[in-house]
Amino acid sequence: MPLDHYVTLGRSGLKVSPFCLGTATFGDESFGSDPTVSQQILGRYTDLGGNFVDTSNLYARGRSEEIIGDYLSRGSTRRGGVVIGSKFSCNHFPGNPNGGGASRSAIIAACEQSLRRLKTDYLDLYWMHWADPFVPLDETLRTLDTLVSSGKVRYVGFSDTPAWRVAEAQVTAMFRGWTPLSAIQLEYSLLERTVEGELIPMAQEMGLGVTPWSPLRSGALSGKYGRNSLEGDTPRRAKNVVATVQKVGFEVIDAVSEVAERRCVPAAHIALAWLCAKPGVTSPILGARTIDQLNQNVGALDLRLTPEEMAALDAVSEPQLNFPARFLRNIVTDSYGGLTINGQAIAETH
Repeated sequence: MPLDHYVTLGRSGLKVSPFCLGTATFGDESFGSDPTVSQQILGRYTDLGGNFVDTSNLYARGRSEEIIGDYLSRGSTRRGGVVIGSKFSCNHFPGNPNGGGASRSAIIAACEQSLRRLKTDYLDLYWMHWADPFVPLDETLRTLDTLVSSGKVRYVGFSDTPAWRVAEAQVTAMFRGWTPLSAIQLEYSLLERTVEGELIPMAQEMGLGVTPWSPLRSGALSGKYGRNSLEGDTPRRAKNVVATVQKVGFEVIDAVSEVAERRCVPAAHIALAWLCAKPGVTSPILGARTIDQLNQNVGALDLRLTPEEMAALDAVSEPQLNFPARFLRNIVTDSYGGLTINGQAIAETH
């Protein structure tokens, strides 16, 4: 499946590529790519048919947005063919309590600043980057609705927000006739599956698209790191990977490597193909610091794992979910044990 086999984002009419290009590393030369390489990556992604670009006013303190804006402004047809999603919440004004977060004043100011950096007069998708505990939810939603009505924003979504808060937002928006959320953004990978407890089922029930970030868990699932090798490309990335591996162990990484060896493909392809096959997932966000990384990871779109491979990876990475998720998965046998409902075979009660 190539990048130009588009999918709709949730229940919206917005069509996006099955892999989104993440730009958190754009402009952060100690961790990512300089402006020249960043724009080369953008060019390669769009040449391959990709149209979905994710950024934020947080990334490289706004430099990521500037790099994207410089690239898109050089061609008269580039902007219309690219779906730009940016985020607010980061405070660029230390000491100013109104400089960041999800208040009316902060959102409007952040949007105007992002539009200037991106050299555009509208954002296709505007995300709340993380939940704000100090702002009433209806203030945030009403402000986003105002931005949509003004034409500065087309669609809206929430990132890194608890399921109950997202559900509250969606119901509030629908009852008040405000712009509903189209998608959520969350961390999801073979090494981070706790979102399957509430966030993923909630998104499916409410028709929200899901765009997972860190699908390779900061490179831990890329195939570059094993039991005898924890050398990273940069000290910062190596530190992140070491912390991840020490926390979860090597069982999942080993399982991914075993499937990759049998299929003769990079380990990253296995981790990405697993994620793409999970219910509810719309468009995983791929970060790339080089064109080679992008070229390699996009190849995962052509890979389909067998049911046996999916089951093995599911088993080795099974998460410990909060109550009542695990309880409900087990107790369903007391209602439908021995039956098959919606294609799901329910074990008999013992």
